[in-house]
Amino acid sequence: MGALLTYGLIISVLMVVTCGATLAISSSNGSWHAASKAKTGLFVALGGAALTGAALAWANWLLDVGAQL
Repeated sequence: MGALLTYGLIISVLMVVTCGATLAISSSNGSWHAASKAKTGLFVALGGAALTGAALAWANWLLDVGAQL
């Protein structure tokens, strides 16, 4: 499970970098439609990274609770 979460975090970070660069380039060139799409992708990638990190913390908490039972 840890390997899948690592892959999820790596993909989320790559998406943040890609969408951030696209947002910067498209807004400086005046392409507001592409900038809007890049901003949406940036928020989705940040949400995915947050949920992936939360899933890792939740899985570790469940493992700790299971060991105490």
